[in-house]
Amino acid sequence: MKIQDHKIQGAKWCPSANYNDRPSVDIDMLVIHNISLPPNQFGGSYIEDFFCNQLDCNAHPYFQKIKDLQVSAHLLIRRDGSVVQFVPFNKRAWHAGKSEFNGTKECNDFSIGIELEGSDDMPFDELQYTKLTQVTHAIMQTYPGIITERIVGHSDIAPGRKTDPGECFDWEKYKNCL
Repeated sequence: MKIQDHKIQGAKWCPSANYNDRPSVDIDMLVIHNISLPPNQFGGSYIEDFFCNQLDCNAHPYFQKIKDLQVSAHLLIRRDGSVVQFVPFNKRAWHAGKSEFNGTKECNDFSIGIELEGSDDMPFDELQYTKLTQVTHAIMQTYPGIITERIVGHSDIAPGRKTDPGECFDWEKYKNCL
């Protein structure tokens, strides 16, 4: 995989309005998340719709709880390994929320956010690990401040508030591939 103009080549481009410019800081962290909409259900366009402010909030009762949120991630890796990009890497996606890493707050300022289609308590698909590894290698080559020690879960930067990518994400497997 290659990155050109701050986008993964070959990814589906689905531009989100939920981003802004980064402050003048280096991109030096990767945050792994999970998402499923509705919770624990996979497939369909709901995640893309949500990140692009086009979610039909009447399509499922859960969507009423999230209808006023404006969030995004840089990438989504679906269960089948396909990749969707919402925000160029040089822009600040709104994925981490209130967060802190090693005493530095506002992790969106200096991180790239990758969502895996999944949930905390369900195993991720092998294709997702393969694609995540490929994407991570490309990101680390393009943004050398991202080293293995600065690849974290959402739960690491927002403890008590967030639990993703969850207990079923195999960190050892993923990091051994890097």
